Amino acid sequence: MTKGRREYRSPWEPGWREKARARLESQWDLIIIGGGITGAGIMNLAARSGVRTLLLEKADFAAGTSSRSSKMVHGGLRYLRKMQIKLTRESVRERQRLLAAAPGLIDPLGFIYPIYEGGHPSPWVMGIGLGIYTRLSPDAGDYERLDEVDIGMMAPGLKTHDLERGYHYLDAQTDDARLVLRVLHDGLMAGEGRAAALNYAAVIGLLKAGGRVSGVAVRDEITGETAEARSRLVINATGAWADELRRGVGGKRRLRPLRGSHLFFDLDRFPVYQAVAFSHPDDGRPVFAYPWEGVGLVGTTDIDHGLPLESEVAISVEEADYLLRAVQFYFPGLELTKRDVLTTQAGVRPVVDTGKADPSTESRDHVVWPERGLLTVTGGKLTTFRLIAIDALREAHNLNPEIPEPEPEAPVLEAFDPGREIPGVEPEYARRFWGRYGAAAPSLAESFPGFSERVPGTPYFWAELAWAAGHGPVCHLDDLLLRCFRLGILLPDGGQSLLPKIGPLVKRPLGWEDERWDLEAGRYRLIWAAAHGLPKEWQDAHNDHR
Repeated sequence: MTKGRREYRSPWEPGWREKARARLESQWDLIIIGGGITGAGIMNLAARSGVRTLLLEKADFAAGTSSRSSKMVHGGLRYLRKMQIKLTRESVRERQRLLAAAPGLIDPLGFIYPIYEGGHPSPWVMGIGLGIYTRLSPDAGDYERLDEVDIGMMAPGLKTHDLERGYHYLDAQTDDARLVLRVLHDGLMAGEGRAAALNYAAVIGLLKAGGRVSGVAVRDEITGETAEARSRLVINATGAWADELRRGVGGKRRLRPLRGSHLFFDLDRFPVYQAVAFSHPDDGRPVFAYPWEGVGLVGTTDIDHGLPLESEVAISVEEADYLLRAVQFYFPGLELTKRDVLTTQAGVRPVVDTGKADPSTESRDHVVWPERGLLTVTGGKLTTFRLIAIDALREAHNLNPEIPEPEPEAPVLEAFDPGREIPGVEPEYARRFWGRYGAAAPSLAESFPGFSERVPGTPYFWAELAWAAGHGPVCHLDDLLLRCFRLGILLPDGGQSLLPKIGPLVKRPLGWEDERWDLEAGRYRLIWAAAHGLPKEWQDAHNDHR
């Protein structure tokens, strides 16, 4: 807690949903629909500007694309290749801003880029590109050239046959879902009662006055209750789902949902200690393998998602085979097979449809579309979410001058000294706690004496789970295990074998009796199998191995 600030109180203390729901029918300046990183960023900056802001999310915060990304905070070297210099420059600068604001949540990640004979790009083109890339943010350091010995030490198992040259440079990574929760938390704290955010609050209709949107009809998915909330302006920040809401103002389809999928490996089988970037041997698309939260992550695909957006997004067997082929090609000595895959994850990107044959060539720029009182904000990158929020609020000000124009340098995260002591917490973990929880870190530490052991196979402590159950926006068990924490993708069974220990820790702070716990455990098993298990075609091989 920063000196001079009032005593910390979590915006998600017991009873927080009831309090937020009771305020729904107040008059708001701004209603934001969508609780991913875009909506969270807009809410945060609006609340800091004194705007009475309500954020509504039909599922859990970050349940969509914002917990299913590649988890990189990066400038986008691939965008520089396409001469998207402005986007790359903005991304690199925002990366550095986030690294400075929340170390322990956003951390540097070294990248190795090997180039093989006959491959693309050529070594000299890559060298020029990296020279430009690193100079866009000089404080991030320069790139280095690597020889075969360097690569053998830095990326064990990476093939060196036909290796022409290697490069090393720095980017960053994060826990994407925790970033959303931190941005929401800090926005609610800074808003000092002016803002509210409610998950499991589905917008079931747009209210209109004079032919323009003037509010929304809301259904609480937990209680079934309905309400009407009115505001000066409504912002549609629902990402890949934005076209569905735009139909309410006569908007035609403009988005092309693209699926990106990932595989997760045990680091003992796939020992990647820095990120390795390479071109897929089938089609030359960029693929990455890197360490994340104690596992090895491989991604990503980029294909049209033709399935209903209401269903759980899952990897297809074709995508799983595609990613595994890339790993087997570049790390042949590891002899990885489908039996080595722990879990999977897939998300849907909101990309503007320009009709290009190759989905990977569609622009990743964000867009802002005003339509009859509904302001749609979609597209863009995780790294630039603050700039996207500023653009959205700038347009909101143009549409309604009573909504103040945002400050270009406005922060979204309250910075803490990562070396600052937290009583009862080892210094090596204090940095992570300040980054992940911000002002809540000392409150969490108070629960440490009883639960200071680690959850097996994860970087989390049992104390974190117990604390989050009573001080986080948890409505269902999957909120806790898939987004507040990432057990669902870090453990081979998604943490199901740990449920007998998790239950006694979290039932009381959540107010759940045994019957409710059993329902939640069953719900979690179904969601995990649908969204994070292996493709059905792989499951027999995996089960035989075990």
